[in-house]
Amino acid sequence: MKQPLPIALIAQRKAGIAASIAAALAALAGVGLLAISGWFLTGAALAGAGGVVAVQAFNYLLPSAGIRGLAIMRTLARYFERLLGHRDALRGLADLRPRLFARLASADMAEMAQRGGGVVAAHLGSDVEALEDLAIRRVSAVSAITGALAGLGAALLAGVAPAAILGAGLAISMIATRWAAPRLLAQPWRDHGEALERLKGLYGEYAGASVELALFGQTSRVATLLAEQAAALDRARLAIVRAEGLLQTLQLTIASVTVAAMLGTSSATLPLQALAALAGAGAFEALGGLGHSFLQRARVDAALARLEAIARLPERPNRHVSLPPQPAITLGSGADTLNLPAGGRVRITGPSGSGKTRLAMTLAGLRRDAPEPALVGGVSATSLAIEALRLIFAVSAQDAPLLAGTVADNLRLARPGLSEAEMWSALEIACLADTVRAMPAALETWLGPDGARLSGGQRKRLSLARALLAQRPWLVLDEPSEGLDLQTEKRMAQALDTWLRDTGTGLVLVNHRPGLDWLAQQVYAVNDTQLR
Repeated sequence: MKQPLPIALIAQRKAGIAASIAAALAALAGVGLLAISGWFLTGAALAGAGGVVAVQAFNYLLPSAGIRGLAIMRTLARYFERLLGHRDALRGLADLRPRLFARLASADMAEMAQRGGGVVAAHLGSDVEALEDLAIRRVSAVSAITGALAGLGAALLAGVAPAAILGAGLAISMIATRWAAPRLLAQPWRDHGEALERLKGLYGEYAGASVELALFGQTSRVATLLAEQAAALDRARLAIVRAEGLLQTLQLTIASVTVAAMLGTSSATLPLQALAALAGAGAFEALGGLGHSFLQRARVDAALARLEAIARLPERPNRHVSLPPQPAITLGSGADTLNLPAGGRVRITGPSGSGKTRLAMTLAGLRRDAPEPALVGGVSATSLAIEALRLIFAVSAQDAPLLAGTVADNLRLARPGLSEAEMWSALEIACLADTVRAMPAALETWLGPDGARLSGGQRKRLSLARALLAQRPWLVLDEPSEGLDLQTEKRMAQALDTWLRDTGTGLVLVNHRPGLDWLAQQVYAVNDTQLR
């Protein structure tokens, strides 16, 4: 995935061609407008100095009409260039983000666990936006070449020498910019991308723990850390601005020297000299679009390097095995093997850090680092595709992640076509129905990012209700009663026991509080005490 954006833009090729045509017309009109304006103004000044007869003989109608026509043409062409070119780019970026997200979603969960939400947001946000230049570059290249050729053609009217000087000046400007841009901008853009990624990652982590940070008096310390990262980002931005300013000064100097040399070597009439000089300035202006791409190239290369890291993420296993509708599961090996038939219930125990959660999540396909073997239908869970395991296990994880949406939005993730009656039934089992009924809009109440309006215990119960609605053969619960009072925990356990018996669903339970222990028929002890 070295060039992800061009792949995404194949469907937009016609729009890109139309934008390139509009850009070429805009460049031609721009150079022609400057050239005719220079000739007209100089000719009019000379006619005025020549007296009444010269003024009356001077035809100002044709050049005036030409100037107005070219101005209108340039405005319309520029409008369609921007409209079609940026639409082309934006559609490509809109197509690219889902592709990248799909690649992230297909990556190994163990690898994804090392990346925070802020880092992923940086990839899908600013890094993808940086690639817009790859689409715009095609259009700017056509505009630049057309403008340069038009300027050279106009300069020939003042003589071969001015045209040759203009050609040399344009070439020197492009070669110098292309040589200097990566040397001056590559490191600042890398620093900028890394600083932005770190800042977003830290902000995402600390924002999720804002309450805890306030309780322990750590807000000032976190603010200082974020300020340090912001300062690093500002330093990188300042270095970029300085480097771009230096390069633009170099381009302006070359353009000024070139135009002065053209005027100094031309023996044509003054109106033609003015035409050639302004045409040369227009050629440099047109070529500036391509020069801007050179300035942005370092930024694009840095963004591509980070996006390529996504492409290199190891994929999850994709072994598709025909599992029975209600497969048995096996934990451990040798003498410690525990075989659980469909509908069985097991509680995983062990010291803190022994790997209870890792074992449960490996069963469900969300991790691959279980401390002991875990088999589903006789096949190792780590070798099965997540699509197969998703049909077997419904999970209520320890951190209970929620959508930034309504109560109903979060419940509908379980499966399509859910009715309100089914939602209320699941909420009753999770002992959350009364709380939701008391909300301003009940099921349609907006919860905010990651269920911000709910307490920790309420988030856990909403996650449990969602898992129940999935109707899978096995239910994996990791600390489902965390944050609950004893009375609510007891009611939830009784309702859950009834639901498990009525549906014949199997249970894999990880918990530290004893209030749910009796739900399990068997116990499996994890003995790996090595923290990972």
